[in-house]
Amino acid sequence: MERRVRMRTRTRGRPHRGHRPGRLSRRAPGAEGEVRLTMRVRVSRSAVIPASAEEVWRLVRDFNGHADWHPAVAESRLEDGASGDAVGAVRAFRLVDGAFLREQLLAHSDAGRRFTYCILEAPVPLVGYVATMEVKPVTEDDSAVVFWTSEFDPPAARAAALERMVAEDVYAAGLAALRRHFSRTGSRNAAAASSATRQPPSPPPPVPPIRLAAPEAVPSAEPGALRTEAIVIDRHGGPEVMGLSQVVVPPPGPGEIRLRQSAIGVNMVDVFTRDGRFALLTPPGIPGMEAAGTVLDIGPGVRDFAAGDRVVYAGPRPGSYTGVRTLPAEAVVRLPRDIPEDIAAATFLKGLMADILVHQVFPIRPGHVAVVHSAAGGVGMLLCQWIAALGGRVVGTVSTPDKARAAAAAGCEHPILYDDDLEAEVVAVTGGRGADVVYDPIGAETFERSLAALAPGGHLVVFGRTGGAIGTRNLDALARRGVTLSQPDIGHFIRSPDRLRAMAERLFEALRSGDLAPIAPTRRPLAEAAAAHEDLEARRTIGSTILIP
Repeated sequence: MERRVRMRTRTRGRPHRGHRPGRLSRRAPGAEGEVRLTMRVRVSRSAVIPASAEEVWRLVRDFNGHADWHPAVAESRLEDGASGDAVGAVRAFRLVDGAFLREQLLAHSDAGRRFTYCILEAPVPLVGYVATMEVKPVTEDDSAVVFWTSEFDPPAARAAALERMVAEDVYAAGLAALRRHFSRTGSRNAAAASSATRQPPSPPPPVPPIRLAAPEAVPSAEPGALRTEAIVIDRHGGPEVMGLSQVVVPPPGPGEIRLRQSAIGVNMVDVFTRDGRFALLTPPGIPGMEAAGTVLDIGPGVRDFAAGDRVVYAGPRPGSYTGVRTLPAEAVVRLPRDIPEDIAAATFLKGLMADILVHQVFPIRPGHVAVVHSAAGGVGMLLCQWIAALGGRVVGTVSTPDKARAAAAAGCEHPILYDDDLEAEVVAVTGGRGADVVYDPIGAETFERSLAALAPGGHLVVFGRTGGAIGTRNLDALARRGVTLSQPDIGHFIRSPDRLRAMAERLFEALRSGDLAPIAPTRRPLAEAAAAHEDLEARRTIGSTILIP
């Protein structure tokens, strides 16, 4: 559990909450009667450290231990005999240039490997300075990333110089020292491995690099660019066209952020992107529309995010099958701390689609009867749960008895197999009236049966084409029964950042309340993306699948 303390109000360096980022504010006259202008500044730096997150945290968790690793700190002591992890503790320290500072620990979490502190006294006007250091595991080779972020209100005339001092002299210098420390000492795990008597395993074959004609492709020499593993398709086709390659990820430009991704959602849109049915990607390129992860760094003009923020996104263009990605900041949503990243990656795109279907295209009301095709799929199970929570009843179609049981557990009142008589089942459930709505991700294969199951005045919602596009249809037959047909495209609904955030908040609240309780996703390494596509196309999956970089 993270412990926190209220900041002391008697200190002249207390955090100032009255300013919005990037806005100028007039402050009260000082001792000489001058009026100073201040502006909110956010600083963030991060670095990958060649040691496990546990080892790095063991070194930095002591609030009074920075003299052991930061080159700018000459000596430090804790006031009043406090301990280095005691919330409220004050450290008084002197820099190598003789400057004196006092800082207070505001929050400390061993579980989260982070602490937050503020400045009480400093020789420079870092008004309202509040900073957080956080350590996270980021790769499978037992390394870690350290995020160091802060916000403060410097005088506007000195903002650029103070921002540069904090970013470079404090954060970048400290992170570089941490890298040197662990590069010099090595991690305990590495030492243990080197002393083992058995022969180490042979190294994996090198991953061939590839230059992409895609937004992520930049010259490898570009300052700040990172190399990462990604799934690349070199031509449209079956799962065999996907291969693991190394790609270069550029630093974020204006309005962009760069993420280290922890979980990647697998969706039918990825299959259609890969095989060319959706013209979303020109090979070579990286497929995938959905992922969750942590912000590594931000580009100019980004005010809503900082390094260390947990985020999730769905779109706006392919490119999620990768370990690191740069994309527009307006496309991502901050992830609440109570939503795990793997659940977010498994449900965000599908959950947004479910929200569109049950709240916007055909709002479900108590007593409505809905047919849900593919009721044991990723979207289907969320639809069953959300419709049930809204007071509706579900008749769901599935391909196997195991999937029928999974759909029933998700709230599907009447699961049936695809070969069963859908119309007869719906007639029995509704007393001969028919369904109010049919949610159909299959398309041509189920179109006629879906129409037959609808009540007069019912609504057919076709939101996928796993069984083929519905093509040209004679709408006269629909009009005679008062039936309506719609084919919503999720891109139209999430184009507005404000609307996207509102839908995301409704999804997060449904997850938080238990109205949506997705089963644990199937997890596969990123390198097994082709196998994940094979299972999805063969309808062997129940629920969602995620890839782990």
